[in-house]
Amino acid sequence: MSLRHVAAVFAFLMTSLVFCQEKQLTLQEIWSGEFRTEGMQALHSMANGNQYSVLNFDRQSRTSTIDIYDYKTLKKVKTLVSSADISEIRGFYDYSFSADESKLILTTKSEPVFRRSTLGEYYIYDIASKTVTKVSDNLVQEPTLSPDGTKVAYGFENNLYVKNLTSGKVDQITTDGEKNKIINGITDWVYEEEFAFVRAFDWNADSNQIAYIKFDESEVPEFSMDVYGSELYQTQHVFKYPKAGEANSKVSLQLYNVDDKSTIELSEGKPGDFYIPRLQWTNDPNILSVQFMNRHQNELDLILFDTKEKTMINVLAEIDKAYIDVTFNLTFLKDNSFIWTSEKDGFNHIYHYSKEGNLINQVTKGNWEVTNYYGFNEKANTIYYQSTENGSINRDVYSIQLNGKNKKRLTQKNGTNSASFSADFTYFINTFSSATTPQEYTLYDSKSGKIVKQIKDNNALTTKLEDYVMSEKEFSTITVNGNDLNMWTIKPKDFDANKTYPLFMYQYSGPGSQQVANRWNSTNDYWYQMLAQEGYIVVCIDGRGTGYKGSDFKKVTQNELGKYEVEDQIEAAKQLGKLDHIDESRIGIWGWSYGGFMSSNALLKGNDVFKMAIAVAPVTSWRFYDTIYTERYMTTPQENPSGYDENSPINHVDKLKGDYLLIHGTGDDNVHVQNTMLMVEALIQADKQFEWMIYPDKNHGIYGGNTRLHLYKKMTNFIHKTLGDKLN
Repeated sequence: MSLRHVAAVFAFLMTSLVFCQEKQLTLQEIWSGEFRTEGMQALHSMANGNQYSVLNFDRQSRTSTIDIYDYKTLKKVKTLVSSADISEIRGFYDYSFSADESKLILTTKSEPVFRRSTLGEYYIYDIASKTVTKVSDNLVQEPTLSPDGTKVAYGFENNLYVKNLTSGKVDQITTDGEKNKIINGITDWVYEEEFAFVRAFDWNADSNQIAYIKFDESEVPEFSMDVYGSELYQTQHVFKYPKAGEANSKVSLQLYNVDDKSTIELSEGKPGDFYIPRLQWTNDPNILSVQFMNRHQNELDLILFDTKEKTMINVLAEIDKAYIDVTFNLTFLKDNSFIWTSEKDGFNHIYHYSKEGNLINQVTKGNWEVTNYYGFNEKANTIYYQSTENGSINRDVYSIQLNGKNKKRLTQKNGTNSASFSADFTYFINTFSSATTPQEYTLYDSKSGKIVKQIKDNNALTTKLEDYVMSEKEFSTITVNGNDLNMWTIKPKDFDANKTYPLFMYQYSGPGSQQVANRWNSTNDYWYQMLAQEGYIVVCIDGRGTGYKGSDFKKVTQNELGKYEVEDQIEAAKQLGKLDHIDESRIGIWGWSYGGFMSSNALLKGNDVFKMAIAVAPVTSWRFYDTIYTERYMTTPQENPSGYDENSPINHVDKLKGDYLLIHGTGDDNVHVQNTMLMVEALIQADKQFEWMIYPDKNHGIYGGNTRLHLYKKMTNFIHKTLGDKLN
């Protein structure tokens, strides 16, 4: 969802304090980015399978290059393009290839729209002729080269365009695009946020047809946010935002013929309120696959349209008692049979279907989850995927034959492994980290699973951290309400079991999420380390409703968001409070977004357990949140009023006893500041004292300039004031 805890790049500075001859972390140093890991930028596997490209940037010369490397030797073969050789541009910071790798799209300028969408300036670079063509003089969206590399399609001001790269001629595909009314080929706000895609158009294999989704958002209610800026008068940002139970965009599936410039609607006559969360051409240039989903999101149909014969067939229909997660895990083979992932046996697994939709076989099985599908090697008849087979907090890379035989674990270290495969699946670059090892990049042989060569590590960071006070992140489970829940704990380095410590709990808890994972530090982890060295025990527990332990565990919260998850946090706090080294009178909890919703509920419903809570950008009533996310788990407020109201913090303010810090950005287009404003009003009318902080014009991430440092100082001071009164 959208409501996920925002991954942030924090930066902190260090004081001269010495503890056991080690430096102690402080907010300023972590925020300075000194503990950031190094990675590999914009890696693309070349079609020959033997090479890959990487985007490099020379800070001294301010030059961008796309460099080609050999998989086997990892040595640079050549520079494909350098901004120093292109007079028309100063530099570029992103790129993508045409399907035949004859051309590149270079991104030279970008302005954010929402979380995933941008407006940008783009150039097409012809590798053979070394010439560049500007896509448009306007800032456009989602430029996409045709498979044959002769044309580029893009969105501008809610319409679609196609530019012929040979003649330079531009054809406007649609003309009815209008802000806050009609959008062609680019998703609306709620699709972008909840179905996680922006480009709602796709070229067929012959480069002569474009399928796209049209969004009619005329009836979607508008939401407005004041933008304060620095001028005498504020302005307003007005956009369409469908809150739970309100009207969605009416969507239709359109097909544009590039040759005769005609457009037809493929979804004409389809009844009901439905979503189109995915569209994708198959290998056949006349067969288009489209996923349709009902508004409750518990029924999904995969339909194949034959655009030549003007026929359609429903090849797959899935039904779930709760909801169906939409993924990008769909691969069509040469015979148009397809690979699909599903939770229909209770865990997410891989399935193989015929082109008619008949099940050929379930490829993977077991009480564990497939967490990433990497692709299918047709030559070796082998599928590559990532899973939790080695424990729900770990990730490993596996291979398995299409018939489900000869499964092989390809990665070797326990922790989080993720793969980037060469185009022919001969090699993969593995990114590995664990709670004790920062990211390292290694080249593997995909067939044998043997390491070919080390590429990059972050040993310098490991060495640097040896100078600091760092505690072990201890993984364990805790039995709560009949379930063994994953937990991590960070204790002070000088922990003494004969002393008592305040307990500070962190969680997110959203459906299908995971915070307890064997991976390297997030930036928050450095903050937790700092708090631990100042005398706190920090704990995180993934309760019911979180992911990677089967669909029953994940979907138990259906129609009752905030009930079972809160019960688990309260009960866990009670159990931990009984430990001799925990001061049960000083237990606090915090979270961001869904986690802020949770921490608010925990303080209110667990007012005899929690002394304090911090809620950042929280949902305070699910009635204020968007249709796709909220109704997936709650149906509509009209159908489920008690589910919405009985577990929303705004309806439990009378229970407040402890200390409460509420934080929000006024420019949050995702979880609107409305949530906090109405929560504040409810608290005032209930005569409850609390603290709050508003960040002007800041979005759901609450960052920019000095903002993050200020935010974390605010939270740290609040923790010290409310939980740290007995610290030495």
